[in-house]
Amino acid sequence: MKSLVSADIEAYAQAHSMPESDLCRALREETQRRMESPQMIVGSLEGAFLKMMAQLVGAKRVLEIGMFTGYSALCFAEALPADGTVVTCEVDEEPAALARQYFARSPIGKKIEVRMGPALDTMRQLAGPFDLIFIDADKINYVNYYRRALDLLSPTGVILIDNVLWDGDVLKQPPPDEKTAAIQELNRAVAADPRVSAVLVTIRDGVLVVRLKGGGG
Repeated sequence: MKSLVSADIEAYAQAHSMPESDLCRALREETQRRMESPQMIVGSLEGAFLKMMAQLVGAKRVLEIGMFTGYSALCFAEALPADGTVVTCEVDEEPAALARQYFARSPIGKKIEVRMGPALDTMRQLAGPFDLIFIDADKINYVNYYRRALDLLSPTGVILIDNVLWDGDVLKQPPPDEKTAAIQELNRAVAADPRVSAVLVTIRDGVLVVRLKGGGG
C-alpha cells in the first residue's frame, strides 16, 4: 500500500490519538510477521478512528465485512458495552485462525461472532438493525455490500467503507483494473444516493463515512 500521508504526519497523528491496547498491538505485530499481506490490517491510527466512531454512535451491534486477522474486530469489541456484539465475516481460514487465537486471550473476544463464508451470503441471512457496519472485503462486491448494508443499518447508524482511495488509483481514467473500477463505482453510487449523507475521510487509504439522512438529527 502506498502512503498517501507522509510517515512523519502519520506518526504524529498516532501519537496524539487514543492509544492502541496491548492485545491489539500484539496482534498487529504477529500479523506483520506471519501474514503474506500484512498491509491488509487497518493499523493503530485507523483502529482508533473505528473505536471512536463506534463510541460516537453508541454502538451495541457492529457488522464487519472482512475480518482478516481480527484487528478491527478487536477494536470494535473494545469500544462496545459489555452486552455489545460484533458479527464479523471472513472467507480465508488462515487469518481467521489467528484472529480466534487472539479473541480467546481476552474476555472482550466473547463479544465477537465469526461467520465464515462469502459475506454476501452471510449478509442475506442476517437481520438488522446494526449500529455500525464496516466494509473492508473484496472490492469487486463493494457496491453490493453497500446496498445490503443500507438494509441492515439502524436509522441512526453509520457505514464505514475502507480503501476508497485505493492507493490514489481512483483518480485514474480509465481505471487500470476491475478493483479500481469497482471502488470508483461505489464512490459514485454513494455520492449520488439521495438517502444518505457521506464524507470521504483521507485517513490511511481513505474511509467513506455514510449515514442515512435524518438519522439522529
